[in-house]
Amino acid sequence: MEFSGFFSAIFVGLIIGAASRLVVPNSQPLGCLLTILIGILAAGAGAAIGNAQGWAFWAIFALQLLIGALIVLVFSALARPRS
Repeated sequence: MEFSGFFSAIFVGLIIGAASRLVVPNSQPLGCLLTILIGILAAGAGAAIGNAQGWAFWAIFALQLLIGALIVLVFSALARPRS
């Protein structure tokens, strides 16, 4: 991976992670670093699936957002303290 590819992965991860957190209602116990990591994971998985299917940019972006929101939901459910 090139040096510029590293920064683009962080930038895309930040955008996808932040958008995923906006889609999920309520507050999530996620920090900035975890949001970026979730975004990078969702962006990579969504791009792999979407490119394999030959989808357009906006369809891939929607899939990345959906995957990110699902990861945020799962993590929020697991990290939330039980009362």
